[in-house]
Amino acid sequence: MEPVLHLGGLSPTILGSFSTPKHHIPNHIAYNWSHQSHNLHTNDRISSLFFEKCHQFQCTHKLHWGKKSRTSIVACFPPVRDTRRNKKRLTHTHPQNTDLPPVLPKQKKKPFPIPLKKILETSRADKKLAEKGIEKPLEPPKNGLLVPDLVPVAHEVLDAWKILIKGLSQLLHVIPVHACSECGEVHVGPTGHEIQTCHGPNSANRRSFHLWVKGSINDILLPIESYHQFDPYGTRIKHETRFDYDRIPAIVELCIQAGVELPEYPSRRRTQPIRMLGKKVIDRGGIIEPPKTPPHSEVLELDTHRALERFPCPAESDVVGIAHSTLNAYEKVRWGVGKLMRKYSVKACGYCSEVHVGPWGHNAKLCGEFKHQWRDGKHGWQDATVDEVFPPNYVWHVRDLNGPPLKSLLKRFYGKAPVVVEMCVQAGAVVPRKYRPMMRLDIVVPDNEEARLVA
Repeated sequence: MEPVLHLGGLSPTILGSFSTPKHHIPNHIAYNWSHQSHNLHTNDRISSLFFEKCHQFQCTHKLHWGKKSRTSIVACFPPVRDTRRNKKRLTHTHPQNTDLPPVLPKQKKKPFPIPLKKILETSRADKKLAEKGIEKPLEPPKNGLLVPDLVPVAHEVLDAWKILIKGLSQLLHVIPVHACSECGEVHVGPTGHEIQTCHGPNSANRRSFHLWVKGSINDILLPIESYHQFDPYGTRIKHETRFDYDRIPAIVELCIQAGVELPEYPSRRRTQPIRMLGKKVIDRGGIIEPPKTPPHSEVLELDTHRALERFPCPAESDVVGIAHSTLNAYEKVRWGVGKLMRKYSVKACGYCSEVHVGPWGHNAKLCGEFKHQWRDGKHGWQDATVDEVFPPNYVWHVRDLNGPPLKSLLKRFYGKAPVVVEMCVQAGAVVPRKYRPMMRLDIVVPDNEEARLVA
């Protein structure tokens, strides 16, 4: 039984002949024609609707090929449409569980943040302009001028950086932090964990267990420093002149070049743009000597040096408020650094953790990582990422502070979070939504005996 067209959809009823002419009707049923005439008019209208529908669907049924009469109608199915493409896929901004970025091996160079193909295309375009004698078109801040819209952002980042240092120094008096003396592992909790992930010296004798000591603020905010230059487009730093420049946090140097004025660290503000032909600077406005600053001028608020001594232990009622303000400052610093790095050039070594804020890297021969002998100790400069300028430093998330230490057997059930986030959460701050998947708060951690039964 084939289904036929129905006004409300497909019906499995066979209607037969909807519009049979009157002279084809037998005599023994002709007397019923007058009583059924109104039904035939209805059938004609239904039949017309059916053929219009078939034409609309571009029907290719074999029973309809070459038929001009409407003596019999056998409905066909309309072409099946793939409605999966029309449906919007349900994408979750924050999935249930996410894995951390993989740890890059030290025996290889870091991958380029910008695809190498795009770098080569830009280099070829600049080379063609240089061969034709056409100057390279530069926009702020590539031409040495400031970007007015990013000056307030730089001030916000620097203010949040001060709040972050102060908040972490106060929380360190309340929240215990442990650091491994043999490797760079950090743990936030009453006691160190028992996860066997140490790769330091003599780790085989300890079966990869960590040697925990009391942590400091430098274990939380990794000291990523950069040379401060009065003129980033001036004389390049050489290996012999590296001691003539101050080393300050890379975030502070980025804010200074973005428009923040600090008397202790002056910076040249150009009024005329520089001019470049290819990779060569043809006009930088001359070389200006930096002004002399007091020999012992230090900005303690911008550095983590002796931060625990400068900020005392907070009251118990103020811990939650400090945790919230510290977490907000951390997010603001990451947001601001990412926004500034979209415009201002920051370079990072492809082999070690050295970072330089400026259009070109320095020439100090201080790299001691993979194949540094081939490079005579010089750094392999490439574009930096936010995680290289402001490392998150992921640590294991501890759910129950009063429970047993974390075990290696249950390592796959534990989550991780940036160390600043973990400290603030243990101090009473609310877990940000974007960190919940990597902390794996939706996973139930089984017992040691139950872990073997988990697929």
